[in-house]
Amino acid sequence: MTLQGQSDHEVLQKARERQKTEQFQQQYALRSGIEGTISQGIRAFEMRDCRYIGLAKTHLQHILTAAAINLSRVFAWLEHIPRAKTRSSHFARLADFTLLCAR
Repeated sequence: MTLQGQSDHEVLQKARERQKTEQFQQQYALRSGIEGTISQGIRAFEMRDCRYIGLAKTHLQHILTAAAINLSRVFAWLEHIPRAKTRSSHFARLADFTLLCAR
């Protein structure tokens, strides 16, 4: 662990307070959906690397990957497979557990 300077700590506290506002929550809801799609593409469809050389082939791969993501979501919806819950760090889960135990 490291100690932050006072100015760094104050900036961090202001950012945490801003995250509690309704405006931030609405803005982040859009972002989290997009990040979930990118995460699914990377984990399930190997989006990190392109198989082809050239702009046209790369573009085609991106379109086909997007179609595959959409199809996999449609199939999951038809099969009533629930979407994954948001992950949390081990530390955050430990904090939640200690709050439950304190009650």
